[in-house]
Amino acid sequence: MKKRFNVLGIGNAMVDILIKSTEEYLSKNDIKKGVMQLVNLKRSQALYSNFGSETEIPGGSGANTIYGLATLGISTSYIGKVKDDFLGNQFRSDLLNANIHYATQLSSKKTTAETGRCVVFITPDGERSMNTYLGVTEHLSEDDIHTDNIRQSEWIYLEGYRFDGRDSELAFAKAIRIAKAHSCKIALTLSDPFCVQRHIKAFKRIIYNDVDLLFCNEAELKLLYGTSNLEDAIRTGSKDVQILVCTIAERGAVISNKENIISVPTKKVTVLDTTGAGDLFAAGFLNGIIKKKSIKICGHMGNLAASEIISHLGARPRTNLKDLFEDNITP
Repeated sequence: MKKRFNVLGIGNAMVDILIKSTEEYLSKNDIKKGVMQLVNLKRSQALYSNFGSETEIPGGSGANTIYGLATLGISTSYIGKVKDDFLGNQFRSDLLNANIHYATQLSSKKTTAETGRCVVFITPDGERSMNTYLGVTEHLSEDDIHTDNIRQSEWIYLEGYRFDGRDSELAFAKAIRIAKAHSCKIALTLSDPFCVQRHIKAFKRIIYNDVDLLFCNEAELKLLYGTSNLEDAIRTGSKDVQILVCTIAERGAVISNKENIISVPTKKVTVLDTTGAGDLFAAGFLNGIIKKKSIKICGHMGNLAASEIISHLGARPRTNLKDLFEDNITP
C-alpha cells in the first residue's frame, strides 16, 4: 500500500538568525567556532543585541532537510514544537507554504519559553558558529508523536540535536516503536560532535537496534566509535546499519551499504556559509533513496545539494535542485 508521506522529520523547530561576524567577535564573546552551543534566552538576546540587522530564516537541522526534500517533490511531514508567537507562526507558515504537512500543536502564548532560535555567526571563511536557545522545542514530548503520521510514512528522519531536551528520548523511542510496527524505515543524523558526546550511549543503542540509515560527518563518526582512524570507524559503523553516509567536507562523502564502501567526491565551490550543508546533503541523498537510485548517485545528489547551500547565505536552496541534478548527474 502506497504511503502518504515519503519522509517524516522529527527535530528542533527553530528560526535561524544569521549574522556576519569576525573571528575577533567570537573570541571576545566566548563563542566556540564551528560547533553548536546551547544557550539560555538571555544569552541568546545578548549575542545579537549589538548588531543592527540580521537575517531570520525558519530552520532547524531536520526542518532544513525536510524543506529540501519538499522542493524536490518528495511528500513530507514534520514534527517539531514552536510557540504561538511571531517566530513560531513564521516557522509554521514557511513549512505549510512549501507543502510540508505540519500538525504539531503550537505552544500557548502564555508559555514562558519562546520559539527556539539559533544565532548563527558566520565568519569570512564561511564557517558557522551556532548558539541555540531551544525554547519550546525542548517541550516536544510523546504526546506530540502520533501513530497516524508515522504509520503513513515510508521513512522517519530523526535529528540528533532533538536529544537535547526533557522527554526527548521518550519521544524518539515512541516514534521508533511506531515506525518499526508499521514497516517505516528509520534514518538518524548525529548532528554535531558535542551532540554525540552528550548522548553517545543512547545514540549507540538506537543505531545498533533501530537505525537503517545513518548520516554523520567525519568528526562525529570517529567520536561515536572512539577512534582517530576514519576507515576503522566506517568499517565498525557499517556493521551496525544498512547504509552509512559519512560526509568529509570538501572531499565529498564515504558511503557503505553492507556490500560496498565507496567514495563520492565533490566539486570545489566558493564557500560563503556552511549553515545547512549536512542538512541538504541528507535531503539530496534521501531523494535518491526514495527514487531507488544507486548509493553512488544518491551521494552525488547529496554533494550537489550541499554545494548549492554553501554557495550562499542561509540553509534554504536558491537554485532548483531538480534542475541541478538533471544537469549534473548521468542516470
